Amino acid sequence: MNYKEAIKYLESFIDYEKRNDFNYASAIKLSRVRALLDGLGNPQKNFRSVHIAGTKGKGSICAFVYSMLKDGGIKAGLYTSPHLIDFKERIRISFPKDRTIDEAEIAALVARIKLFLDNFSKSSKFGPPSFFEVYTALAFLFFSIKKVEIAVIETGMGGRLDATNIIEPLVVGLAPISYDHTDKLGKTLESISKEKCGIIKEGAVVVTTEQDPRVMAVIKKAAADKKAALYAVGRDIKCETIAADTHGQAFNVRGLHAEYTLLRTPLLGKHQAANAAAAIGIVESLRPHGIMVCRHSITSGIRNVNWPGRLQVLGREPWIVLDGAQNEASARTLKDAVAELFSYKKLYLVFGVSSGKDIKGIAANLFPQADRIFLTRAATPRAIPPETVKKGLPEYEKKYTATLNVREAVELARREAKPEDMVLVTGSLFVVGEAMRYLENKAVRNEHKR
Repeated sequence: MNYKEAIKYLESFIDYEKRNDFNYASAIKLSRVRALLDGLGNPQKNFRSVHIAGTKGKGSICAFVYSMLKDGGIKAGLYTSPHLIDFKERIRISFPKDRTIDEAEIAALVARIKLFLDNFSKSSKFGPPSFFEVYTALAFLFFSIKKVEIAVIETGMGGRLDATNIIEPLVVGLAPISYDHTDKLGKTLESISKEKCGIIKEGAVVVTTEQDPRVMAVIKKAAADKKAALYAVGRDIKCETIAADTHGQAFNVRGLHAEYTLLRTPLLGKHQAANAAAAIGIVESLRPHGIMVCRHSITSGIRNVNWPGRLQVLGREPWIVLDGAQNEASARTLKDAVAELFSYKKLYLVFGVSSGKDIKGIAANLFPQADRIFLTRAATPRAIPPETVKKGLPEYEKKYTATLNVREAVELARREAKPEDMVLVTGSLFVVGEAMRYLENKAVRNEHKR
């Protein structure tokens, strides 16, 4: 089996990342994942883990934690989703050098378990697994084979029923929790928070970013119920931004065990400094378990972190910025960061969104600032057609240009933008990924490096 055949096989499983027409409570079954991994020898029991959930920023926290572990010489794994360009992005290891899983490894893993998966799909009383469940199993199997010391695991959707929630993490991280997937996780912040807090295990350490008081109340109760120690950015961990520009930002953090001054990260936005502070708390909380990361490695890990598609600058004349903001809270954060960091004359917005998202909430933060809005859709069944967005938000009619795909939208925006303007691509990580693939082919990245 080669890589293309392996990917084709993996894509034969139902992919809930690309669909919205399913009942979350009945379609997502942790019991199925448990049976699946049991049949594979429970590879997740062969490494220790950190588990991170949240609405926005969980991937960034994962990237920070992994980068610090990597720079500390720890044999670490990283599992995140979704990918921007290639499936391989989802699975990384830090040794002997930082890299993603390669094509041959994916093909070999799929070939190894294909017969079992075929039989499981036909005979399991829980029904056939989903794409995310199978890929999660592949990640855990890969980490086990590679003998990682610890893996940093990002939840997919929610937490309680998520396929990743089969692990027993040493530390649980919680990124900011806000409204998203309300048709699946609940209509209130409290119900959404309960789903996210479902990853908290008995006796674990919990590190959270600053949260809405309603969210924090749920987190406190969940931690108390599980006898888990709880540390919060803003209360137990302090973060102070010193300076910020379009190349990165500098900040200080007072962690749980030490102070870190003049930290610098290439990730833009005050929210990323807060995410880094939470990540420091997570890494510090691993010390009692013998996973020691020194101050120098924490500093270098934050400086060397790589997490594309989040307020990422790919061009400067005009500004070309990509960000996967896909709910009201993240759109508001994006709006504030753009206003704080960038100077431009006109804003050309490339916007595409998936079903189930708060389109009006996102638009309220981004559409008024835009001079032109190029509506588009990613190549995924969940993408909402431009015409639907236009009908739902007719007040911005004069700003709209509907496009067939992301490539057309980006190219039209680039052609119209002057050197002093900005092209902002946002609304969905699927849109960002397609834009990134196109822009990299156009060598915009090289223009940025000059």
